Amino acid sequence: MSDASPSSPSASPAPRLLLGTLVAGCLAVCLAQIGLAIPATLNGLFQEHLHPVGSQLTWISDAFLLPVTILELSFGVLGDLFGRKQLLVGGAALLCAGEVVAASASGIHQLWAGQALAGLGAAALFPTSLAMIAAGTYTGAQRARAIALWASSLSAGGFLAPLLGGITGTYGSWRSAFVVVAVLAAVSALVSLWLAVNSRAPEGRSLDIRGQITIGVGLFALLYAVIQGPVGGWGSTPVVVAFVIAAVVLGLFMAAESRARSPLLRLGLFGNRSFAIASVVAVVGMFSFLGTAYAVSIRLGPVQHQSPMRTAFAFLLLNGITPVLTPLTSRLLHRLPARALLTSGLALIAVGDFLAAGLDIGDRNLTSLIVPLGLVGIGFALTVSSITATAVNTVPPQLAGMASAATNLLRDFGFTLGPAVIGAVALSQAASRVNSSLATSSSLNAESKAAAHDVLTEGGPLALNSVPATSPPGAARAYAFDALGHGYAIGFMVCGSAALFSALLVLTALRRRMAESAPQAEDGTQGTVLTTG
Repeated sequence: MSDASPSSPSASPAPRLLLGTLVAGCLAVCLAQIGLAIPATLNGLFQEHLHPVGSQLTWISDAFLLPVTILELSFGVLGDLFGRKQLLVGGAALLCAGEVVAASASGIHQLWAGQALAGLGAAALFPTSLAMIAAGTYTGAQRARAIALWASSLSAGGFLAPLLGGITGTYGSWRSAFVVVAVLAAVSALVSLWLAVNSRAPEGRSLDIRGQITIGVGLFALLYAVIQGPVGGWGSTPVVVAFVIAAVVLGLFMAAESRARSPLLRLGLFGNRSFAIASVVAVVGMFSFLGTAYAVSIRLGPVQHQSPMRTAFAFLLLNGITPVLTPLTSRLLHRLPARALLTSGLALIAVGDFLAAGLDIGDRNLTSLIVPLGLVGIGFALTVSSITATAVNTVPPQLAGMASAATNLLRDFGFTLGPAVIGAVALSQAASRVNSSLATSSSLNAESKAAAHDVLTEGGPLALNSVPATSPPGAARAYAFDALGHGYAIGFMVCGSAALFSALLVLTALRRRMAESAPQAEDGTQGTVLTTG
């Protein structure tokens, strides 16, 4: 049921989302995305100056993403209970502190600590910014426009991050990049403090300690196993134990949430067809996108040793298209079924990944990346707004905080899996290929082979690819270079296959159109009918 549209003679105009809240929310999510994305253009410098070994390079990105993924649901509850404005201010302050710690890092472990602290702040910003915007909209048209702006701001963060990383990495240092983000975080905190209008929805909400502990332990164990698998071996005791812990504890999370009086995540949300499909696509589709971005960053940085500024060009293709397409995606989001936009966007991502997989690792020409990465960028622009709108528009407003937190958690879980899985797959394939090449090589002497094996054992193919050419293991650099190209080509194929699977899921599972009434506003006002499927 819905009331008369605002254009009806008897209907009064629907209240508008306050501009200050919209600005604060969009700036906050942009900041959080900058913090998430900025290490990607700096991976080559991290490899050069900090000399990470094995999976340590992957953990630089995932140290940020882990707290984001694990704590987003809890921050959604805290915002509903105590007010969302406080979380916007506090989250930006935590992100600022984490960037300062990272900028002053003298080693890889302090960099991880700074990234984790910054990720804690982003865990508050991602769901809170969306919940504030969703709570302040009252019609389908308002919400569609606001969500499109929010998604565009998120992507703008991904667009600005490589520019900041490229400029500071090329003309300053990787530390300068973190300093710039710290300054932006301080600005975001002040804007939220001055302009944002507080909102909350405490009815039926309370902290779910058991749910938070189980989902935190379960997700951490799962990601640890995925990241450490290629280093310690998939059959090694720590990795197997981590997978078992993840399966058991995530099962306990499901059991706890089904019995909790006020659950962290209402499992009944997944009974809604649109929300359930959007949730699966959020994980698999976003895994595909950030896995692609991670593979590109490693290809251009640690493998080809290109400058951060040239790496930034690739990320402009991936993230810069979404803000440009915002007016179009906003209109399409309100006028077309989500099924059409999601299918098209995911199909474009898949095609772009398959094209990227066919690029020669020796090709350092940036123009070769324009078509494949441009397709991925356009696909992401169509996909990200559609996923968010499909999920949030299918729940009543008193669950907006939970739905937005769940959507962000699933999206960021996919983001976290991207670098973890693609790094694991690519490095495993590369290590296997380079070991095979060394074993059958007739052009290397015994000393060079032994030295190369020592480097591989200590730091993996990326370390061998970075040794000086004049050193004993340097004679084997060509084998590592070729092996890494092969490994990350397989990574692109995995990303493309994931996007294709998501497109087919949307196409087959959302066959019938579902007209769903826009949820009631917090004041009881009913919105217009919004087609979401």
